[in-house]
Amino acid sequence: MVVEAGRGAALRNSAVQRDLAIRAVGRWLGLTLTPIFAYAFLWLPILVLLVFSFNESKSVSRLSGLSLGWYEGIFANVIGTGADFSTDEMLESFQNSLFIAGISTFVSTVIGTMVALALVRGRFPGKRILDGLLYFPLVIPEITQGVSLLLFFSILAKWWRAMSGQVIQRGYGTVIIAHVAFSISFVALVVRARLVDMNPNYEEAARDLGANEWRTFWRITFPLILPGVLAGALLAFTISLDDFVVTFFTRGAGFDTLPIYVFGLLKLSPTPAINAISTLMLVLSSLLVGVSLALQGREARTIR
Repeated sequence: MVVEAGRGAALRNSAVQRDLAIRAVGRWLGLTLTPIFAYAFLWLPILVLLVFSFNESKSVSRLSGLSLGWYEGIFANVIGTGADFSTDEMLESFQNSLFIAGISTFVSTVIGTMVALALVRGRFPGKRILDGLLYFPLVIPEITQGVSLLLFFSILAKWWRAMSGQVIQRGYGTVIIAHVAFSISFVALVVRARLVDMNPNYEEAARDLGANEWRTFWRITFPLILPGVLAGALLAFTISLDDFVVTFFTRGAGFDTLPIYVFGLLKLSPTPAINAISTLMLVLSSLLVGVSLALQGREARTIR
């Protein structure tokens, strides 16, 4: 009996040790290797793009040496000999991107902030429906948004032509409306998160002291949510600045944004100049996103 009990204890101890070993291996694979592979999958293509932007030769697939020549060429308006590239055209397309992103960000920030206030502070029929619709631009594929907006503008143009006899051409206006349509959700969600975490006692105290709704908003609510509003605006600006698919479907002839201009360069014989432009866009977008995250963190500390 003693021998059998000893064997049973040894078997149980062996099973426990085997289970602990399997858990240790799983923990190592799940907590160590999986994040490494995930980050490598996300960042290695960007790292390759960054390295090849310093390529000395014109090849985009063979690294022959490191040089700042492509960046110098961009700022000097000269990219190689006989290259179909113009820094002036690139800057013009970048100005178009800034113009569209600036106007769409302003409009979407105003509307998105009002939507967030309505969802958090208001009570009205259809509130849950509006809350659900707010997530649509985030989950719908961009190609679907682009095609649907193209169809919308086409139907609108036909209707307007039948009513007034005038023709509506796609251009800056249609692109700005399209960017506002998907930017509102990003602003509203960021501002809404700040409003939910904000202590409502500040607003109640202001009303107890005689302030009306308008004065309470401008003196109490708006200063407290301002970092969140700015964070949402920077996020909307970044997304609008980098957007390609929706802009491609809703723009008209006669102007390009920077992402579309870069896409046009790919149709020619590509050079590392494209990598250099993409790297500059990446740096600018990363800075804007970083500022947005910093503002959101500051807001989270302030409202508590």
